[in-house]
Amino acid sequence: MQLTRFTDLGLRAMMLLSAGEFDDQRVTTRHIAASAAASENHIAKAVSRLVELGLVEARRGRVGGLSLTDAGRTASIGWLIRELEGDREVIDCEGGSPCPLVAGCRLRRALATAKEAFYAELDRYTVADLTRAPALTVLPLSLPTVPAR
Repeated sequence: MQLTRFTDLGLRAMMLLSAGEFDDQRVTTRHIAASAAASENHIAKAVSRLVELGLVEARRGRVGGLSLTDAGRTASIGWLIRELEGDREVIDCEGGSPCPLVAGCRLRRALATAKEAFYAELDRYTVADLTRAPALTVLPLSLPTVPAR
C-alpha cells in the first residue's frame, strides 16, 4: 500500500510540529515546507486538514505559528492515516473497466484484511512515539526559528 503525497506531508507536518515542541520553537508552514522539501501551498493544504481534524492549532500574526493540540499529540498514526487517506479500497475492482473475475475473486477480501492489519499495527503508535529521541535529533526544522512565547 502506498500513501498519497498529501498523507505523507500531513505526517511529516505532525512530526516536525512535535519536534518543534521539544525544542520550544515557533513552527510555521514555511518552516515545515522547507524541512519537508515541499511547496508551502501543499503543506498549507495538509495543515488545513490537520486543523479541521483538531490536531493542530494555527495562530495568525507576528507571533503566530502552528502547534499540536492534545488530540494531535495522542492521536494514533493509524487513525491519522485513515483520516488523511479516506477509506478507499486497495484495489478498484469495479472502476472504469470492471474486473471480469469479481464474482469469484478472493483477492479483494484478502487485500481488505491486509489493509486492516496495516492500520491495526499503525494504531499502536502516536506522533509522540515517532518523535522521541533518538528520532528527534534527525528532525530539524530547516529555517531559523524564533522561540515560542
